[in-house]
Amino acid sequence: MDGTFLDDQKQYDHDYFDRLYTEMLRQHIQFVVASGNQYEQLASFFGDYPDIIYVAENGAYLRTTQQVFNYSSFTPSRVKAILAILTRISEIDLLVAGKKSAYVLKSATPSFIDISQLYYHQLTVIDQYDEINDDVFKFGISCPLDRTEEFVQRFHDALGSLGTPTSSGHGDIDIIQPGIHKANGLKHVGELLTLDLSEMVAFGDGGNDLEMLQEVGLGVAMANAPLNIQKAANDLTGTNNEQGVLTYIDRLLHAN
Repeated sequence: MDGTFLDDQKQYDHDYFDRLYTEMLRQHIQFVVASGNQYEQLASFFGDYPDIIYVAENGAYLRTTQQVFNYSSFTPSRVKAILAILTRISEIDLLVAGKKSAYVLKSATPSFIDISQLYYHQLTVIDQYDEINDDVFKFGISCPLDRTEEFVQRFHDALGSLGTPTSSGHGDIDIIQPGIHKANGLKHVGELLTLDLSEMVAFGDGGNDLEMLQEVGLGVAMANAPLNIQKAANDLTGTNNEQGVLTYIDRLLHAN
């Protein structure tokens, strides 16, 4: 969503999308939202479209507004082990994303709590992590922006097989379940729809889009994406501020 479908004001052209969505339905094309964000936040952008499938939490949570299809969570022992490692690092702010809610400590920086409320419509502020009684999908981390790649490598070394760090850039890092990413979520969508990944088109701009762009039939990077993401894609479109996703879909729908 951020940096791909939404512009920098967190908006998109609703009228344009509505016209394209109607045409997608006519052509029996399924529109899917694949994002690292919480389901409730994603659904808030598309309340008028009940048939959209959401691959939320970087592939861990697959559902529509009406039905949950699949979800995958860390085991409690892994949650405990990961928290033991992450809570020793003083330079980060940490959020735990679960099925029922996301969780942040009262002791977190006020600015981190404020921005977490924007991205996690279900957010619970707690005194300590022992209060969490939920299926945990991922861990969301905020680190110094100019040290994002440094921290990705640091988490990779510290966590080993416990969890996989991935980043969309801008100081945001998710620790996700190994093998549970957006491409894996789209594979489950394909099983629901009897479609192969090769029959899908995906758009992305960040490191957490990499597997998805590489594994679908047509991976399209945004013009605002880093060079390594653009090189991994099959094609490019305009920037998020130019409605690059919508203009590309428009061209595909009217190619014949």
